[in-house]
Amino acid sequence: MTVTKRVAAGYLLVVIFTLTAIIYALASLHTQTTRSEKLVSVDFNALNLSRNLRQNLLTQDRLEKQLLILKDVEIQALLNFRQEEADALWKDLAALPLEIDFVAISEVMANYQEERLRGNGYLKAQAWQEAERFSRQTLAPLRSSIIDQFDALIEQQENTIDNSLVAFSADSSRAYQVAVILTFMGLFLSGPVALTVILSIHRSIKKLVQATHAIAAGSFDHQPDIHAKDEFGDLAREFAAMAVKLRELEQVRLDANPLTHLPGGLSIERELEARVRMGKSFAHLYLDLDHFKPFGDRYGYKTGSDVIAFVGDVINDTVRQEGTPEDLVGHIGGDDYVVITEPELAEPIAKKVIERFDREVPRFYTEEDRRNGFFFGKDRFGIERQFPILTLSIAIICSNNLESPSSLAISRECANIKDHLKKMPGSNYLINRRRNL
Repeated sequence: MTVTKRVAAGYLLVVIFTLTAIIYALASLHTQTTRSEKLVSVDFNALNLSRNLRQNLLTQDRLEKQLLILKDVEIQALLNFRQEEADALWKDLAALPLEIDFVAISEVMANYQEERLRGNGYLKAQAWQEAERFSRQTLAPLRSSIIDQFDALIEQQENTIDNSLVAFSADSSRAYQVAVILTFMGLFLSGPVALTVILSIHRSIKKLVQATHAIAAGSFDHQPDIHAKDEFGDLAREFAAMAVKLRELEQVRLDANPLTHLPGGLSIERELEARVRMGKSFAHLYLDLDHFKPFGDRYGYKTGSDVIAFVGDVINDTVRQEGTPEDLVGHIGGDDYVVITEPELAEPIAKKVIERFDREVPRFYTEEDRRNGFFFGKDRFGIERQFPILTLSIAIICSNNLESPSSLAISRECANIKDHLKKMPGSNYLINRRRNL
């Protein structure tokens, strides 16, 4: 029975006082839930972004000093990557609805980004003396100023979170006290019924407050120990559902590939299992670059990373145009990608991806290699031989062609098709049209 029904079974006056207590408690819990969600999604997120951005700036300072000493292009590529990462972190931080003044740090950050472009120009031109002087006189002081401001910002955010937690606890205590007082007034009229309601509310509020603190602290596995089929049980289940969602979002964020920002192996495995469990037909596209290692050996880490990101963009754009909102584009790692879509959309997507890939990938080569259509490099055995322009192999597995669809069965079929595709010249796709046991 719900709290309302149990109170209604007693005396009318007990109903009035107890319902008043429940309404107040639920309103307070709703306010606390909203505040806890803001604490998790805004304040804690802002604190993490600020710390990461501060660490990124320190890393930029270290890499810049190393680059000016060693003059190594790989260090310059790492520096560029860190700068892009800092811009993304700053964009995410500035987008958060924080209750603090961002004007001063925004102005300094904008000035730093503008001056950084000038410094990058010196580095790109390999004007090392000018770059060293510009770094010492302009960039380093600016960066130091920003770091100091972030130190103050982090301290302010930590104080804000501490104050929110203190206020959160005080509001919880106040809500509890008011609910107890109102319920105690009804206790004189119906002792046993009122006592049961009071104890139920007390235990529920205490456990929900504990759950809120635990979830706000990042313990997403915490489950409120409330199993009653009443309002508090529903709220406890909502807390549990919110914690599961937050944990899933955190796992997705950690699982995403840092280069393409596409979901990784964990998300792909979860999507496959969900579709198999629902018995829904789907197509699994496994995309793999051919001859990527020799290409990376010839053109270096930066160009190889650019190609990896380019392929991810091509696949993602094509699926958005040709697929459905429920489709998944994933990046297993390296030069391996996965698309999960409807069976009838698999072939059009594969054709469009190959068409755009073959048209645009030559721009990553030198004019000489594009004109020749190949380059010389060493294979995995250290033997020098001729390698063609990068091609793409796409193995397509349809679940309705498998007797018992599973991740293992799909992986096995993909491996067989991929081995066959690797022996064929150019970019190709192949669908398993035969029915497998």
